Amino acid sequence: MMLYECGVRYERTMENGMTKKVTELYLVDALSFAEAEGRITNEMEPYISGDFDVVTIKRTNISEIVKGLSTADKWFKAKLMYITIDEKTGKEKKQAVHFIVRASDINNAHICVVEHMKGSVMDYEIATLDETKIMDLFRYKVNTSDNG
Repeated sequence: MMLYECGVRYERTMENGMTKKVTELYLVDALSFAEAEGRITNEMEPYISGDFDVVTIKRTNISEIVKGLSTADKWFKAKLMYITIDEKTGKEKKQAVHFIVRASDINNAHICVVEHMKGSVMDYEIATLDETKIMDLFRYKVNTSDNG
């Protein structure tokens, strides 16, 4: 499974009653671009009245989803550098990995990432931690009602 970032464009009714075209970003886990488009379409249909378009789909470099606050409304992307020692040269090597975490603010996101890494034996440093424009993440759910 890979996480795909999907841009969904639709008309939203603003607080003043006017409608405005907006594009929002969502993450879905899928095996292909086609599956990502199908999944985001199915996920968005109940929430959007009227027409909407999936205007962008791109692969992300996110390798882990950090369990954050399920009630938070912001998503943060963390770039961690795993630090290893090259056995041949004795030099320090750094490998970048990207996490996504749901949190209320950047401080809470930092705490969630550190908490997530507590059990790890890897040496690491948090290189960047940035708020994203992602609205939500739709995980793949196994259909348990299918008996065939």
